[in-house]
Amino acid sequence: MLPIGGSELQEKLLYKYVDNTLLGEFEITISVPEKKPLSDHKINILWVQNSYDQPNLIEWFKNKDNHKKYSWYVFNSHWCYEKFRMTYNLPTHRCAVIKNAIEHFPEVKKHNKDDEIKMIFHPTPWRGLNVILGAMQLIKKDNITLDVYSSTQIYGDRFKEQNDDEYKSLYDQAEKLKNVNYKGWHDNDYITKNISNYKIFPYSNIWEETSCISAIEALGAGLHMISTNYGALFETCSEWPVYVQYDNNYKNLATCFAYAIEGVTDYLHTDNMHDYLKKQRDFYERFYNWKFRKNEWTNFLSGVLDEHKKQ
Repeated sequence: MLPIGGSELQEKLLYKYVDNTLLGEFEITISVPEKKPLSDHKINILWVQNSYDQPNLIEWFKNKDNHKKYSWYVFNSHWCYEKFRMTYNLPTHRCAVIKNAIEHFPEVKKHNKDDEIKMIFHPTPWRGLNVILGAMQLIKKDNITLDVYSSTQIYGDRFKEQNDDEYKSLYDQAEKLKNVNYKGWHDNDYITKNISNYKIFPYSNIWEETSCISAIEALGAGLHMISTNYGALFETCSEWPVYVQYDNNYKNLATCFAYAIEGVTDYLHTDNMHDYLKKQRDFYERFYNWKFRKNEWTNFLSGVLDEHKKQ
């Protein structure tokens, strides 16, 4: 199985929505410089999805001569761009920010006061699975449950074989907790089709995100989100979530998440909250929708191509 993480999903959607004749003028590489050979006949673009501090990026970007190899650098958030700009002194006139997007925006279901409160955690395990499982051990309300789809399988069989053992104790813990259901890996189509069956996305993130597809999917489906303010999450998620201050003491962070989860369940059923979540969903349909994002990419690529032809 080939990797189909967030970056691969964005690349797939780019080629689904943007004219392939136009895209054919470019060699677009995702995140890792020179993962694809540089083209002598096309315009080379590096589409940066990974963080500035990733080991497979640092040495390449520290070498200023490498910066000339790509005509343009496209970043998936302003936070990501700022980190690369400040850390590596990139040529700012050849940088652009085009945010990630999704294509599924289901209707927001009304939550009734006596309904079970189902939560979902579908990011990879190193993005805070340990913290949310710690929080679930502190939850006292019997009507709150968490379904966990977290797995290393998202990056393919080989990646799972090399890395999954590191998180086995967390999977075992998830299977044993009475208020947690460990579902294991399911593909993105399954997640997007079923995400509106959940009410809360508690994102206890401890990994610096440059954007976050899982968050956009949840917010675009009208789930109430509880999130750390780590990395680019405060940009991607705007004012919609309940924010829990990031704390590198994970026991403290788990305690804060448990408190936040139990707190939001007291008002989740109200009409005001339902209206709030519908507005949230509409916001993401407007600003994080590939039907609109394709126009940004088309305008950007067309402008780059026009300038290239003048040279």
